[in-house]
Amino acid sequence: MESTKTVVKSTKTAMKWYLVVKRSMDVFGSSLGLLFLTPLFIALYLIIKCSDFRAPVFFKQARVGKDGKLFMMYKFRTMIPDAEAKLAELLQFNEVEGAMFKMKDDPRITKLGRFLRKTSIDELPQLVNVLKGNMSLVGPRPPLEREVAEYSARDHLRLSITPGCTGLWQVSGRNDVSFAEMVNLDLEYIQNISLALDIKILLKTVRVIFVPNSAY
Repeated sequence: MESTKTVVKSTKTAMKWYLVVKRSMDVFGSSLGLLFLTPLFIALYLIIKCSDFRAPVFFKQARVGKDGKLFMMYKFRTMIPDAEAKLAELLQFNEVEGAMFKMKDDPRITKLGRFLRKTSIDELPQLVNVLKGNMSLVGPRPPLEREVAEYSARDHLRLSITPGCTGLWQVSGRNDVSFAEMVNLDLEYIQNISLALDIKILLKTVRVIFVPNSAY
């Protein structure tokens, strides 16, 4: 009995230190990223703004974070301004089973947006979310409220940790992976969570950025 208590205490201590180091990595990594990427951010701001002066450069959307807490996630705009209003018309063309919407030839995506999505550059503003603590560099992708409304009890386990900019899903096929497979990958990450796994995923993410996978 005493041995079991010792193991549990040791596990809790290890997790506590893991979270401290992980948060330190998040703050350092996001701060460094925002600093060095400032010239790119400025260039993209001008390019996106010139493509449509009336439309916003950044896209803000409510997402569900750890323990179901809502937060605003940031991205570079890749769609037409009224994209959200047109979603209902396209739900019948969803190419992914489960609580997620994906459409390869989504007519709402702009020409520039397709490039930004293919290279995942549109995700860079999420470094601000990481710095704020809404997200981590590595973790499950934060879902939409309407997606969570369709979650099963098992799917809800994805929300037990802080969501991330990248994770096993992104480096394991991304849009070629079904919703069920995405959940399996997220739960696999949660069960095997460690700094070594985080670093491995981050390194694979860098490769995916330079050799784009199935992102769209």
